[in-house]
Amino acid sequence: MVSFPNCKINLGLHITHKRSDGYHDLETIFYPISIKDILETIPDTNSQEELVFSHSGLPIQGDQINNLCSKAYHLLKKNYPLLPSIKMHLHKQIPMGAGLGGGSADGAFTLIQLNHQFQLGLSENQLIQFALELGSDCPFFIINKACLGKGRGEILERIELDLTPYQFLIVNPGIHIGTAWAFSQIKPKPVLQSLNSLINQPIKTWKETLVNDFEAPVITSYPEIGQIKNALYKAGAIYASMSGSGSTLYGIFEKGTKPNFSFPDHYMTILVD
Repeated sequence: MVSFPNCKINLGLHITHKRSDGYHDLETIFYPISIKDILETIPDTNSQEELVFSHSGLPIQGDQINNLCSKAYHLLKKNYPLLPSIKMHLHKQIPMGAGLGGGSADGAFTLIQLNHQFQLGLSENQLIQFALELGSDCPFFIINKACLGKGRGEILERIELDLTPYQFLIVNPGIHIGTAWAFSQIKPKPVLQSLNSLINQPIKTWKETLVNDFEAPVITSYPEIGQIKNALYKAGAIYASMSGSGSTLYGIFEKGTKPNFSFPDHYMTILVD
């Protein structure tokens, strides 16, 4: 079975509270974007190993055991011992450490795919609970529609948000921003106006109202990020922002326009309808 885990962007991101468990409470709008990895799973009943994992495309850092696809399989195997051994291949196209949630998507899609392929009968709510064990962003990809996220990002409320009249220019400069470092730069503060109300204002107002709290400290340490954001506005973006804790930025443009931009060759730039 083959599926295509997609990424997300954050439309606004507020860090509101440092919790006693070390995590942070936040508020953000998750919005799915159709840049996709490719995930294939095949039953392998003759294998001596529960899981044989391989990958191609963009390099994946770290050990296989810490990959969220592997973790998702073993999480289900622990709860459903009759889940057979499988071969799993991931072709990686979503940049990592970039604020796009690609690893979270891969883990969540693994849960969905194995549930369907082997008829485990898990409901959406059950899949969300398993996804939360993998990471805070993973539950969003079970729903995979525009959501207001609160708590660690796992408290999700579906919202009506249609951005189909627009296209997205995604720019990744290849800078890895450590999530722990990014959170350490933030001083949490209460939300003065909910993102759910801001997002319902005309998109031309977002430039002045829709803020990602990570942007200021990240741009201070990595001025190149700020330069990319300015370039997106110069190219005609209605709204431009960093996604998550970075380093990917996106610009929202009227559909059908041809943004005039020039970024270095080592940048990854993708225009998404």
